[in-house]
Amino acid sequence: MNFNKVSFRVRYSETDQMGVVYHGRYAEYLEVGRVEWLRSLGISYKKLEDDGIFLPVIHLQIQYKKSAKYDDLLTVETYLKDKPLVRINFDYKIYNENRELLVLASTTLVFMDKEKNKPVKCPPMILEKLG
Repeated sequence: MNFNKVSFRVRYSETDQMGVVYHGRYAEYLEVGRVEWLRSLGISYKKLEDDGIFLPVIHLQIQYKKSAKYDDLLTVETYLKDKPLVRINFDYKIYNENRELLVLASTTLVFMDKEKNKPVKCPPMILEKLG
């Protein structure tokens, strides 16, 4: 599966005094998108870590189009850009419940061996699920 979406409500603690989502929270929303994308493949992030694979973010780009606000229902759409090798690249779109585009974003993560602290190839279990 190269696409997944997940929805959730903005919590009060994620906003500033004006009720607008703090810009740094969007990186967390993208993480929710990635974790749920993996889960849609039947793979948990915890299982990857238990198997000795970490996935640090090495690149993050966010383009803000419109503010999200307290209690908005957000949908994060996560797209796999290409077949992962040592790196895995995602694109994202975040919408509010009126389907207004709030954010365009992209991330690059690298598969890292926990023990050796070195980059490794994408685990076969992910490649198998992608077909």
